[in-house]
Parts: sequence; structure tokens; C-alpha cells
Amino acid sequence: MTLALRAQGLAELMDDPDCDPARLARTLRRFGVINRLVAGWGTVYERHVRPALLDAGGNGRLLDIGCGAGDVLRRLVTRARADGFTVDAVGIDPDERGLAVAHARTPVAGIRYRPALSAELVAEGERFDVVVSNHVLHHLTAEQLTGLAQDSMALASRVALHSDIARGRTAYTAYAVGITPFAPGSFLRTDGLRSIRRSYTAGELRDALPEGWQVVAPVPFRVLARWDAVSG
Repeated sequence: MTLALRAQGLAELMDDPDCDPARLARTLRRFGVINRLVAGWGTVYERHVRPALLDAGGNGRLLDIGCGAGDVLRRLVTRARADGFTVDAVGIDPDERGLAVAHARTPVAGIRYRPALSAELVAEGERFDVVVSNHVLHHLTAEQLTGLAQDSMALASRVALHSDIARGRTAYTAYAVGITPFAPGSFLRTDGLRSIRRSYTAGELRDALPEGWQVVAPVPFRVLARWDAVSG
């Protein structure tokens, strides 16, 4: 097994429509803990989301593409409201299995979920101050990545932020060890390691995105693709 190249053809177990529904639901519910520990959305909020909401005058719209069970969206909205912002948020995902878990959780006012693709919202003429995604990029083909970037530019009136894993040996080894307490009865270990193998390095992602996008490392083992409506 090598991490020198992206394992683009490697499938994740939870992407199988016939995977064990109990293990899938357990995986989706535990993502909240895993994302809080490793995804760096607290830093992304402070450096990228909060300034955009300030520019919006404190009343902003937020879109999460591929929201899954909604834990990242819930966290961002909670942080924004703690800062005194009024936020209208939408989470979309074509896989209704994740949305079912999101709907089963205690509702957060101002958050709506719907089964949809980003292209559908573009066709509807929707606009959002902030567009985000988490762990979506490594699932996409080159054509789909370009499509997501283009949709994001059409949907975001201020900033688009797509966060993912940065492929590397240290990230792979650390995750293999650290996920052990959370993995039983879920797909977290197998799929997490496969996700790392499928993910981009910062340089690869920079080369794969259309002109106008920046790629930064907000926290260790992460990449963040950013597009600014003003500079873009």
C-alpha cells in the first residue's frame, strides 16, 4: 500500500447503497465527535466563516453541500449564533440516509435539510453568503470536482470553503491508531483510512481546481479550498 498517489478507484463501504444500515447510522452519528477532534472547523469558523458573516452585517445564509448527518452545519450555526449572528442555514445531500440521521437529532432553529445536489440550487437561483463542505472532495471525479467548484462560485455571494483530509503517511498512521476507541460497530476505521488514501495533497488539489481558488492548511492534516466572491 502506497500513499504516493491518490487511490481514486478505492470504494468506501458506506457509499454502498446496500451497506449495513445500523453500522452506517452508527458511523454517521459518530462523525460529530471525529470531526470535532480532527476537522478543524473551529479554526475555519474563526478565520473564514466569521469574517464573512461580519461582512454580511450579521445576517447571513449558509449552505453545507454533502452535509450528511449535519454535524458540521450544526456546529457552525451554533458558533455563529453565540457570536450574535442571525443565520439561515441549509444542508443538502443526495443520500437521504444521512439526512435521516440529521432529522432524527434535536432540531436547531434555522437549519433545514433537503435531498439535493448543488447544481439544483444553482438552477433555482439560490445564493448564500457562505458555502461549505466537509469530506466531499475526495469522493469526486475530476469532472465532478470542477462542477462543484463552479456551482460553489455561482452559489456563494461571499466565500466558498471546502475542507478535506490532506493525504500523507503521518495522517494515515495517526488516524489508524486514534480511531480505535470509536470504530467498533461502524465503518469509521476502514472508510477513514480509505478516505485518506483517496484524498488530495495541497498541491494536487490546487492543480485540480479552477482558476481563482486558493488551497490552505487550516490545521495539521487538512486542506481547505477557498474561493472569494470579491477577489474571484
